[in-house]
Amino acid sequence: MMEENEMEMEQLLSMGFPDELAAQALAATGGKSTLKATEWILNHKSTPAAAATTTTTTSTPPPPPPPINNNPSPFQPKLDRFFHFHSKPSTTNNSSPPPPNAAPQQEQPQKSTNPISKRPKLLLSKNPLPQLQQNDKPHEPLAERMRPRTIDNVVGQDHLLGTNSLLRSAIQCNRLPSIVLWGPPGTGKTSIAKAIVNSCSSSSSCSYRFVSLSAVTSGVKDVRDAVEDARKLRISNSKRTVLFVDEVHRFNKSQQDSFLPVIEDGSIVFMGATTENPSFHLITPLLSRCRVLTLNPLKPHHVVVLLKRATDDLDKGLARSVGMRVDVNEEAVEFISANCDGDARVALNALEIAAISAAARVHGDQSKGVEGGTQGGNLMENEENGVCSLKAIVTLDYAKEALQSKHLAYDKDGDEHYNLISALHKSMRGSDADAAIYWLARMLEGGEQPLYIARRLIRFASEDVGLADPSALNQAVACYQACHFLGMPECNVILAQCVAYLALAPKSVSVYRAIEAAQKVVRESVGQNEGVPLHLRNAPTKLMKELGYAKDYIYPPDNPSATQSYLPPSLQGYKFLD
Repeated sequence: MMEENEMEMEQLLSMGFPDELAAQALAATGGKSTLKATEWILNHKSTPAAAATTTTTTSTPPPPPPPINNNPSPFQPKLDRFFHFHSKPSTTNNSSPPPPNAAPQQEQPQKSTNPISKRPKLLLSKNPLPQLQQNDKPHEPLAERMRPRTIDNVVGQDHLLGTNSLLRSAIQCNRLPSIVLWGPPGTGKTSIAKAIVNSCSSSSSCSYRFVSLSAVTSGVKDVRDAVEDARKLRISNSKRTVLFVDEVHRFNKSQQDSFLPVIEDGSIVFMGATTENPSFHLITPLLSRCRVLTLNPLKPHHVVVLLKRATDDLDKGLARSVGMRVDVNEEAVEFISANCDGDARVALNALEIAAISAAARVHGDQSKGVEGGTQGGNLMENEENGVCSLKAIVTLDYAKEALQSKHLAYDKDGDEHYNLISALHKSMRGSDADAAIYWLARMLEGGEQPLYIARRLIRFASEDVGLADPSALNQAVACYQACHFLGMPECNVILAQCVAYLALAPKSVSVYRAIEAAQKVVRESVGQNEGVPLHLRNAPTKLMKELGYAKDYIYPPDNPSATQSYLPPSLQGYKFLD
């Protein structure tokens, strides 16, 4: 019995109740149920006057427990979540009735002097920031919370959101077109789509309903359901629907076909977002019904505006992420903005992680009793309530730790993959070894396979160097073999040596042009693709010789000065190699 009472006592103490109050509750309820003891504490009047009135008519040392309220106050927390078991409430009430002068049960929240009722105030006094609202998501990332509400709040993309731009004019006329937003991650595709709808709804009497789908998790059925709801809504109150499909390039051809009739008949306004080239990943009929708008990576000064906006906003910004006020050094802001490659999501995520690290340092210093300023934050005296509130300071070190390394925009199977290899090829063709080595480094740091680069160098050795330096092909083949033997990271210098050699080598495209011209002649049947002349054919049998194969052929080593034709009669005089 003693061990059970000690266990119940430890549970009450772990919930923050004082020793004396926990002991009284266990004594009053028999000491067997932590749940009953906690309910006794929450319903017990601990004022001296109340205690005096309850002891005048009885000689029992402990006060009787009050009856369990079947309709608890909405401010009373549900107690079952504190325990690993669930106790069934007793159907009988063994407690004595309350004295005649006791206050009614419903008035208890107003007059209660429960010692634990002030505990939340102690916690809130250290954090004077606004609390989460009922509809707020407590774990919503900073980048999601800081999305602009209207197009006036969108930073960057001035070529799309300028004064006389297509989107501005469409909003003013309340005639939103179907569009496809194409750009790298973190450039504002989703934000612009939502901001367009909000701006159009606020500036006109006819509002739009925004429906968002992701091609990663949605299918044709989800699209059909959204379209059906859009048609019903338009019939009922003439409200149009904007259907936004994120990562639309992930839909296959049949799924993209499902958009065609509803875009054409005006059932929906289609807005798609994609990071891939629409020319390669979206079907032509869909592109003909939409306007493709290209988004550019954000400039560093645009990212600076977003980071400072997140720092200054106490309702949705960094302060809400860490539970305290946050200051960010200029060096940290400049570092993040310069190393996020124009990706606002990467920048805001890095800033949030840096702020969390700084806030953790502040809490650690506070628990150790450190006073005054620290590396990650400091304490400020609050004049209103006399308690210390906390402030975290994000320094350059926190920013570097959060970002880890420079973010490289590179997709081994996407558009940037082909852009970089094209830049490498053209830099070598222009004999700019410095630029060629730079683009090589970009590809290697982005995770490109070295053998892929080596294969492209072999092609370049024949296509662009060719007969001007025939040994270039040997260099490229040797580079491929060395990369195959070593692998990364050791083969990086081998690739750089071959790139530099090819960039500095003399160039000749005569072979490349010759084979291109010959293939064009064959494809277009300029020479009617006639048969091989008889004197050029092989004659291994007697029958072939009788048919004239190899007749009149002149063997050049025996007669070097003799001339004979090697092209078909219809192509006599054609020149392919210049």
